[in-house]
Amino acid sequence: MKQLNGIMMQCFEWYLDCKQNFWNELKTKAKELADNGITAVWLPPAYKGINGAEEVGYGVYDVYDLGEFDQKGTVRTKYGSKDEYIECIQVLKKNGIEVYADIVLNHKMGADIIQTIPASKVDWENHNEEISNEEIVKVATKYTFPGRKHKYSDFEWNWTHFDGIDFNNANGENAIFKFKNKSWGNEVDEEHGNYDYLMGADLDFENPEVIEECKRWGKWYIDMTKVDGFRLDAVKHIPAYFYKYWLRYLREETKRTLFTVGEYWSADVDKLHRYLTETEGELSLFDVPLHYNLYEASRNDNYDLRNILERTLVKENSNKAVTFVDNHDTQPGQSLESYIEGWFKDASYAIILLRKEGYPCVFYGDYYGIAHDNKPKVENLKTIIKLRQKRAHGEQHDYFDDQSCIGWTRQGDEENLDSGIAVIISNRDDREKTMYIGKEHEGKTFVDALGNCKDKVIIDGEGNGIFKVKGHSISIWVLLNK
Repeated sequence: MKQLNGIMMQCFEWYLDCKQNFWNELKTKAKELADNGITAVWLPPAYKGINGAEEVGYGVYDVYDLGEFDQKGTVRTKYGSKDEYIECIQVLKKNGIEVYADIVLNHKMGADIIQTIPASKVDWENHNEEISNEEIVKVATKYTFPGRKHKYSDFEWNWTHFDGIDFNNANGENAIFKFKNKSWGNEVDEEHGNYDYLMGADLDFENPEVIEECKRWGKWYIDMTKVDGFRLDAVKHIPAYFYKYWLRYLREETKRTLFTVGEYWSADVDKLHRYLTETEGELSLFDVPLHYNLYEASRNDNYDLRNILERTLVKENSNKAVTFVDNHDTQPGQSLESYIEGWFKDASYAIILLRKEGYPCVFYGDYYGIAHDNKPKVENLKTIIKLRQKRAHGEQHDYFDDQSCIGWTRQGDEENLDSGIAVIISNRDDREKTMYIGKEHEGKTFVDALGNCKDKVIIDGEGNGIFKVKGHSISIWVLLNK
């Protein structure tokens, strides 16, 4: 269950050089993360993928192999062994950190046997349009998992459990092949006509055997790992009704809350609203529209900061919004690269961490840096996280009233000593803004916790202060501790 004022961390980045030892490394960081304010972590996919020890986790092969069986050239996954994974989860939980597992059910890759079946090609740009007559293709769709030898499950996958694939092994042709008597699923994104098909062997969620196996596996996974919830990959490619019923089934079976957030990658907030309606509120969604607003603001000095929250999930349905700045897909070199410029990172994290709405998720690559691309850690991120814990409480007052300078305050509350905060952001020149922070702060002195402004602000008898910010910068004003 999401904790009050909690902070999730996406606890990996794409290029981790962890030498199959990440679970052990993370155990040693658990106390530090908890002490610094992290209340939940989203761990990378823990099961065996097509690339074995090099697989980040999204090229899924065997979801029952958590680093236990000799498959795809390795026993361990990129991150370690099954026992180490379970021990890591235990250590995190003992330190008060909830653990969310990355679930990838859209597709499978790396089949054990090629099957010969009838299929038709569809257009890459419009998956509803068939562009060939039925032909015989050889496809990688038979999964027997010989290294596991039916431990945990004797279910074997074959072509009838999928509705399409993108490679014909008979001639090496790359195309989307829709299998005979199959149709793409409903309640998916309408991009490309119908965006059921994404990659690999695409699961057919209209097949009752697929549904039952996914239910069995989900129950097994929770019982085995004791995770607290899920991050669901690629939900816009999976019929919404599947996750609605899958989550209800697992919550009923396990009697657990299982906080769940889905990745519906679209900048169109209306699509997110529709998916939330279709799933009847069973999960939250990442606020992709907010990410793109932050990205555009970081790249354009003329961006109208008054619009930074417009058409975002956190503004329109904050109870279902998981906010983030960057992730493994947006980092440099990745498929959705839209990495927020360094000068705007502090402001972006202030927007997701120091406001009352949304459930913020910080990125491992920002917290620790990305060695692969020489991207430094965000130096003030730990400070901003601490400010969320200690200062960002109480009633919120917004000053989104100037194109190049916005701000907000939190009055603080009696439960959190010395709480109360004023945030001001400029994407142009040096600015100042009069903002109300509460009459209870009359005569008190506020200073910039980031040290960007050296002035002191005295709150007047009406509860207002004149808060300053340098150009292309942010200042976070907090009560001076004497």
